Amino acid sequence: MRWHDLLAAVALVFVVEGILPFLNPRAAKRTYELIGRLDERSLRFAGLTSMLVGVLGLYLVNWLI
Repeated sequence: MRWHDLLAAVALVFVVEGILPFLNPRAAKRTYELIGRLDERSLRFAGLTSMLVGVLGLYLVNWLI
């Protein structure tokens, strides 16, 4: 992997993360408040699930292309 690819991926994360607050700030605030009320175990599980889905997605993209 080149540094360019890594930096492009990080930049895309910022773009994707900014879509909800830009399109619907009220829903973004409600979502962030809900996340703030989660206990640490649930938040860790959500983070782990997100990472696993991301790894699976990367695997599938690299396998299909």
